[in-house]
Amino acid sequence: MADWEQEHQEATQGPTETAPSATGEVALNNYQFNFGEYLSKGWKVFAQNMGGFIGFTVVMILINMVLSVIPVIGQIATMVVGAPLMAGYYVVARKLMNDESTSFGDFFGGFDYFLPLFLASLVSTIFIMVGMFLLVIPGIYLAIGYMFTSLVIINRELGFFEAMELSRKLITKKWFAFFGFSIVIMLINVVGIMLLGLGLLFTLPFTVCAIAVAYDDIVNKQLAE
Repeated sequence: MADWEQEHQEATQGPTETAPSATGEVALNNYQFNFGEYLSKGWKVFAQNMGGFIGFTVVMILINMVLSVIPVIGQIATMVVGAPLMAGYYVVARKLMNDESTSFGDFFGGFDYFLPLFLASLVSTIFIMVGMFLLVIPGIYLAIGYMFTSLVIINRELGFFEAMELSRKLITKKWFAFFGFSIVIMLINVVGIMLLGLGLLFTLPFTVCAIAVAYDDIVNKQLAE
C-alpha cells in the first residue's frame, strides 16, 4: 500500500486502539460481525467431533447431577468446576479449527487454566449480579461483554481480570450484534431443552462452538491482520 493511501486510511479510521495481551497487542478497531458464518461454521466444528462433544456433555450433566445431591459442598463444587468444564468445549473447538488431532481428554483441558477461569467466573458473576441490581441494563451489558473471557484466557494466557476487560472492550465495539447473537444462541438451547432435554446434547456444544468460531474470526483473523 502506498504511503499516502496508508495515511488516508489512518486519517479516516482514526488511530488503532489496542489492548495488551501475553502474546502481543490485540487491536480493538471495528471489525465485521459475520452472524450467519459463525453459526454455520460452528456447526461444522461441532460435526467434526460430534460424538466427543455429545459424550462430554453427558459427562458434564452427570457431574452436575451428582454434585447437586450433595448439600452445600456440592453446590460449591459445581460453581468451582463449572467454568473449567465449559472451557473444555473451547479447548477442543480451538484444536479442530487449527486442524489438530483431539482426544476425549482434551475436553478437560480447561483445568489447565483452572485458577484464572474460576476467578473470572466468580468475579464476572458478582459484577453481573450487581449490574442487574443497578437497573438491570448494566448487568445485561456485562453479561454480553464477558462472553469471550474464557476464550481470551485460553488463547492469550491473560490474568482473569485482564481477560474480562479485553473481552468487554472487544465486544463493546459490536455490542448490539453480540446481543442479537446471544438471543439466537439462547433460543437454540431453549429448543434443545424442549426436545425432552435430549436436544441440549446437540445444541449446547454447537452454540459454544459458534462462539469459539466468532472469537477466532474476530481476534485471530480480522484483528490480527
